[in-house]
Amino acid sequence: MKSLFTKSVFAAAVLAAGLGLASERALAAGETAHVEDTHFSFDGFFGHWDKAQLQRGFQVYNEICSSCHSLHLVAFRNLEEIGFNEDEVKAIAAQYSVLGEPDFYGDVTESPAEPADRIRGKGVAENAPDLSLMGKARVGGPDYIKALLAGYEEAPADVELQPGLYYNPYFPGHQIAMPQPLLGDDVTYSDGTPTTVEQQSEDVAAFLMWASEPMLEDRKRMGIKVILFLIIFTGLLYAVKRKVWADLH
Repeated sequence: MKSLFTKSVFAAAVLAAGLGLASERALAAGETAHVEDTHFSFDGFFGHWDKAQLQRGFQVYNEICSSCHSLHLVAFRNLEEIGFNEDEVKAIAAQYSVLGEPDFYGDVTESPAEPADRIRGKGVAENAPDLSLMGKARVGGPDYIKALLAGYEEAPADVELQPGLYYNPYFPGHQIAMPQPLLGDDVTYSDGTPTTVEQQSEDVAAFLMWASEPMLEDRKRMGIKVILFLIIFTGLLYAVKRKVWADLH
């Protein structure tokens, strides 16, 4: 019996070591690292938007990400939904520009954006990478975005980076063309929240999730109402059934 127990323990240890080695080999071969779950306020059945976090996340986008990325599906006036007032929205829009119609000579002029305009980024081309749906377009959503932005590392000794690429274990193939965008203390939050890379990554990930699904709170509220209705309706059906068939028992 003791011999059998010893063999079982040994076999389990060998299996665990084998799985660990296989995992390392898979990671080295290009599989992405495991993305940890982050507790966002909008998670779960009763989740809701943390407007303070969404405003911080927009600040990160506005001051850092907007130089290379647009939000073509989001208008400046939509920012009122996350707590900015009308004057703040106008001031934010004025930081951006919109393209006018070509003139007789084909020249295109730019003018300050208005609240009704979509967010095309600052100085970016019309075909610049758009982040409007990024919160829903990637497996893991905001968890993946946060992990990616905070996951830049020095490449291992046995990894040869291609020219112009950077090492990130959360990106497929581990080599990404985007330089590390967040370095810590890139922005200054007015509410005093620390501006670590981890915090900024979480805030902008939450904001991009809102940009992807701004009606999330309404959807969850409707879901709760539907479930309550079904519970009450089921109870009424059961009561009617008892009443109708009572005489047959």
